[in-house]
Amino acid sequence: MTLQDAKLQVSGLNSFYGPAHILFDVGLEVGAGEVVALLGRNGAGKSTTFRSIVGLVNQRRGQIVFEGHDVSDKPTHAIVRGGLGYVPEERRIFTDLTVEENLEVGRQPERRNAPRWTPEKLFSLFPNLGEMRGRPGGRMSGGEQQMLTIARTLMGNPSLILLDEPSEGLSPKIVEQMASAILTMKQEGVSILVSEQNLHFARLISDRAYIIERGRICFSGSMAELDARPDIRDAYLAV
Repeated sequence: MTLQDAKLQVSGLNSFYGPAHILFDVGLEVGAGEVVALLGRNGAGKSTTFRSIVGLVNQRRGQIVFEGHDVSDKPTHAIVRGGLGYVPEERRIFTDLTVEENLEVGRQPERRNAPRWTPEKLFSLFPNLGEMRGRPGGRMSGGEQQMLTIARTLMGNPSLILLDEPSEGLSPKIVEQMASAILTMKQEGVSILVSEQNLHFARLISDRAYIIERGRICFSGSMAELDARPDIRDAYLAV
């Protein structure tokens, strides 16, 4: 994948929390219209990778190129305003605001190279939210809050979105709805990097996968290539 083809290109990423070295020369790419999974166990470095990409880890070095622009030294707000959406593992909704009010908080102008999202379009993507548009966020289930967090991020009209553990703690029915929504986002033209422990969920949505273990990328390939390597799956993904 050339720099021109890549929506996101990360190379030589090293990150630190104080004296602790967490990421070691992490490199990954996401192409236009791709869904790419970053797989790994708890504590492998998935969330730190995402936080580093969006500038939330202060001590980091390496190169992060988004849509052809080097954003390695840019602050988080500038990266997000440039069209990179981030949905953290913690569902950071405004519990006192209604669903519609939460969506309005995320509204940003249209972007030239990204699909435009409106509340009605998002209620079509997440029908559960459409049925509770006037409900406060604090009176929603965990799965509904996860949908709202993603929908609010989409109101920023990102061209690429980072989803950190979107299936964690969700019921099987909601997991299937989440997979369907992610595939629809892809069809709409959103590129997606998703971190996951759930290999079944990753298979449903992903074109390619990376595996991270102890802060190092130890596998890169298609989902078919990963399925053909039970030794890799057992070594790095089995509980």
